[in-house]
Amino acid sequence: MKTPLKLLLPLSGLLALSSPALAQELAPPAMGEVGYILNTFMFLVTGFLVMFMGAGFSMLEAGLVRSKNVTIQLTKNISLFAIAAIMYYLVGYNLMYPGDAWTITNVLGAFSTTTLDPVGLAETIPDLTYASVGSDFFFQLMFCATTASIVSGTLAERIKLSPFLVFTVVLTGLIYPVQASWKWGAGFLDTDFGFLDFAGSTVVHSVGGWAALAGAIVLGPRIGKYRDGKTVPMPGSNLPLATLGTFILWLGWFGFNGGSQLYMNTAGNVADISRIFANTNTAAAGGALAALLASKLLFRKPDLTMVLNGALAGLVSITAEPLTPGLGAATLIGAVGGVLVVVAVPLLDRLKIDDAVGAIPVHLVCGIWGTLAVVFTNSEATLFGQVASILIVGAFVFGTSMVVWLVLKATMGIRVSTEDEVNGLDWAELGMEAYPEFARS
Repeated sequence: MKTPLKLLLPLSGLLALSSPALAQELAPPAMGEVGYILNTFMFLVTGFLVMFMGAGFSMLEAGLVRSKNVTIQLTKNISLFAIAAIMYYLVGYNLMYPGDAWTITNVLGAFSTTTLDPVGLAETIPDLTYASVGSDFFFQLMFCATTASIVSGTLAERIKLSPFLVFTVVLTGLIYPVQASWKWGAGFLDTDFGFLDFAGSTVVHSVGGWAALAGAIVLGPRIGKYRDGKTVPMPGSNLPLATLGTFILWLGWFGFNGGSQLYMNTAGNVADISRIFANTNTAAAGGALAALLASKLLFRKPDLTMVLNGALAGLVSITAEPLTPGLGAATLIGAVGGVLVVVAVPLLDRLKIDDAVGAIPVHLVCGIWGTLAVVFTNSEATLFGQVASILIVGAFVFGTSMVVWLVLKATMGIRVSTEDEVNGLDWAELGMEAYPEFARS
């Protein structure tokens, strides 16, 4: 047990007479240092929570794909996280937060690798008004990896592993950090358009959705998904896993939104973080219940997969502004997201755009809705600023992603053979299966 701080205050004074070094060690930190410590601690803890969302995406996708494609989804999810970690270190972090080192002012950041604070801050006179570079880098990296996870689920069951990983390199190293710098790096969407996106309904979620949509269009639907003008259901292999994944994502979202407060150095900031947690939770609840009721009305029976995606839709919807709404407004924002998912899933099927796990309705459609909803709860937001920023980010991400997917299709090929798709990508791409004791189905 550590000595209470209030006891150290007089003790350090007494020891100064006989042991100045020991007195210095026991002396309490300055208030600026306390804030620095608390902010750094917040980034690390909330970053851990967001990292745990990787497990949530893995379990959700493993549950919603057929058993013959489970291992490939797990492989993609752990690989994309590793790729994001390396690419964000090599170029992404400084592209996203260039400071005064813009390559093109307020448009394109600096191409350089990340440098951490020196050990013990011994070589610098540190700025103690924020947090350590390492903690900020770690926290922001988690958002970058989340963007790639969204793409993974949409393109499941028919994309080759190698081109998907190449696309992930481009997405996490270039596409995501460039557009994120326009808002979070004090780029032109922030300075000229007054764009508000607290934790990334657009900057993270719709970006993943736009990239996934481009990939789904180029890749095409799964074999047998659309037949004779009808949509053929392809049930997932493990709904308990999908439900577990949803709960993990729900939990991780507290770090996603709460950590985006950026400061935990005052009572006001801590109170705001608790408000963000409460709003995040109730938005998810609103989305789940709305999807439950909507699926009951539209399909005659409640659909668990819709309820799961409804909860995630509520979370995405509140992410653009989880601080200013009250609990009632947060619930309604989430509920609208839940309804949008139930409507958007069959709409995509009518367009013959095959999304294996419903990621486009959740992250793109509800990312757009959540960004627009900021206007209703934050008086500083403008409809023009929100709409224009959605369109600019969408055009950039969809356009660049489409180019990358088309280049990959022309050079590497992005789709597995018909035989491999029928047999399953676990066996074709990896030579191993998630459930080897059961027959492939």
